[in-house]
Amino acid sequence: MPTDGSFDAVVVGAGPNGLAAAITIAAAGRRVLVLEAAAEVGGAARSAELTLPGFIHDVGSAVHPLGLASPFFRGLPLERHGLHWVHPRVPLAHPLDDGSAVVLHRSLERTAVELGRDGAAYRWLLEPLVHAWEAVLDTFLGPLRLPRHPWIMARFGSRALAPAYGAARLLFRGHRARALIGGLAAHAIQPLERPATLAFALMLATLGHAVGWPSPRGGARAIPEALRAHLLDLGGEIRTAAPVRSLAEIPTTGPVLFDLAPRGVLAIAGDRFPDRYRRALERYRHGPGVYKLDLALDAPIPWTAAACREAGTVHVGGTLDEVAAAERAVWRGEHPARPFVLVAQPTLADPTRAPEGKHVAWAYCHVPNGSERDMRAAIEGQIERFAPGFRDTIRAAHTMHAQQIERFDPNFVGGDIATGVQDLGQLFTRPVARRDPYGTPDGRLFICSAATPPGGGVHGMAGYFAARSALRAMDRAGPRRPGTW
Repeated sequence: MPTDGSFDAVVVGAGPNGLAAAITIAAAGRRVLVLEAAAEVGGAARSAELTLPGFIHDVGSAVHPLGLASPFFRGLPLERHGLHWVHPRVPLAHPLDDGSAVVLHRSLERTAVELGRDGAAYRWLLEPLVHAWEAVLDTFLGPLRLPRHPWIMARFGSRALAPAYGAARLLFRGHRARALIGGLAAHAIQPLERPATLAFALMLATLGHAVGWPSPRGGARAIPEALRAHLLDLGGEIRTAAPVRSLAEIPTTGPVLFDLAPRGVLAIAGDRFPDRYRRALERYRHGPGVYKLDLALDAPIPWTAAACREAGTVHVGGTLDEVAAAERAVWRGEHPARPFVLVAQPTLADPTRAPEGKHVAWAYCHVPNGSERDMRAAIEGQIERFAPGFRDTIRAAHTMHAQQIERFDPNFVGGDIATGVQDLGQLFTRPVARRDPYGTPDGRLFICSAATPPGGGVHGMAGYFAARSALRAMDRAGPRRPGTW
């Protein structure tokens, strides 16, 4: 690999955040190179025929409300490059043992009506956020900074800081609304008794009502492919199958942005950091992992509840208490017999993902970090509980335990798909508490991965903010020859 320093900046890692960083730099008129160790771009946003020919599975992420809503993505001509969103009839359903399901509809009003006596409390909780959803995202999809919408920060924050478990029991009298909030909050991958877990439920519910929970037509890979095409249009360059082991291999004397977890940054550039910062990166906390199951199906999943048969995403876990118990167990290092399972059914809205009349399903559950336990039977048992006869529809399966998840994407240390715990102690201060969380003590090295604010999710915002930080540093350096700092 040439090391002539001919690029103004180099991004290491071609996940959505890395590509977003490169696009931001290229749009500013700088020459940028992206180096990706894998054979294709995308990070966790990739799709492949994991089971049988013609069955397209999302290897990592699957359903992308933040992808559609992202302030950064919305400003790019990604449709021109083949990114088209498809919406299921129902964004989310949560089945219960009585054969019914609680449903998050696009319509907040319809959702509230179906919650019966808890409808008024649900409106109180969500309506102000849904009406101002763009301001909510602008406020919270980024680093801590002076808010442009202080009333939104106050209104969201007053609700979001609560533990989801206690808030659901306090606000709602019925088990249906409580279960809905519990399933949404479980995306935090934390015990639901922890502070600020309600924030995850509020954000996901707000997005569901405001923009839906869509998927890209053809699979998650459509997102990075569109980003790649736009970057090339801007004059950027991408090299795949190009692992980076040291800074000496990077062809720039300008900024280097790492779309990597702290461990990956340390492996390449740890000797460039002072001891205090290096130790802080070494202390960065990773949370539980996931076990993932991809299925090729001869027929749709035969859910007992009709709403689940129309839902792009199904939260499988029963009552609030059951979901909370499963998430607590994982944090104790246990593998729950009845895990909380997230199920995606992409072919309900996108039949291009499977042969005619066939379907794919995507499912995962949380497990202790680094687990190698086979959870397929537990996941299938939970789905069968609410969809008798489900196992009879399975034609082929592909599984990944937490360690295999890390091998697929090294940013997911121990299978941690959030690239680090997203609690109050490490959400806006990730990876290290600094005024600029994307910069490092070495003025030309930056971090742009989900290990920086706003954290996990396919939205590109961490890459955008890190690139803005790098561009400011480049501007402060004054006039320069191409590729010099």
